[in-house]
Amino acid sequence: MEQPKNYLIDMDGVLVRGREPIHGASKFISLLQERDAKYLVLTNNPMYSQADLAYRLRIIGLNIPPANIFTSAMATAQFLNSQRPGGAAFAIGESGLTSALHAIGYIITDHNPDYVVLGETLAYNFEQIAKAVRLINAGARFIATNPDPTGPTEAGVVPACGAMAALIEKSTGRAPFFVGKPCPLMMRFAMNYLGVHSQNTIMVGDRMDTDIIAGMQAGMDTILVFSGLAQREDLKAYPYIPTRTLDSVGDIEV
Repeated sequence: MEQPKNYLIDMDGVLVRGREPIHGASKFISLLQERDAKYLVLTNNPMYSQADLAYRLRIIGLNIPPANIFTSAMATAQFLNSQRPGGAAFAIGESGLTSALHAIGYIITDHNPDYVVLGETLAYNFEQIAKAVRLINAGARFIATNPDPTGPTEAGVVPACGAMAALIEKSTGRAPFFVGKPCPLMMRFAMNYLGVHSQNTIMVGDRMDTDIIAGMQAGMDTILVFSGLAQREDLKAYPYIPTRTLDSVGDIEV
């Protein structure tokens, strides 16, 4: 039997839309598991832990183990551990970020931290933002989990990490280093986590400006699906193209 390909799979717009699974997503995941293909669900959302996201997926019919989920918070923690092991950070975010930082032995503090780490939360606090500005001005390095300017909620679009990072950058004159997609570093961390090589790995996503370019820059083949944000007519706006385009993950032959 041909060696199965490995897959990095975006979540929103590829496997789920809001609180509903996308048609064919459950079949696709089942085929991956039946063929013992290695795969990771890759998300820029840093708010939730692997277990939290696995539970959210399971209750809508997608049985994905926590170990098969990789978030921008986890990638950010790996980056910090590679730069300054055992450091300290002032973190703005939810448990998905703080648990990832604690897992690498980081101290979360506002007393002379090495880094200010900006994630996402549905309750951004002005005092937290002001404190981040003061700490960065005092010398803390500025890291952000992902560059997404907005995020979806049941109530509609809300400002996300990229928007809040822009506010802090404007106040400090210091640009953050974004770890999440489209940074190819996140793809490298994900492949290392999965134990695979780019030559035998495919990135599946619904956005040209994050998923596809990140996969391409990391040396992977890419599949763009039209079940999320991307439309076929959008392709001509980009100077690069995906390896393949499909309507949804249900059309992928594993």
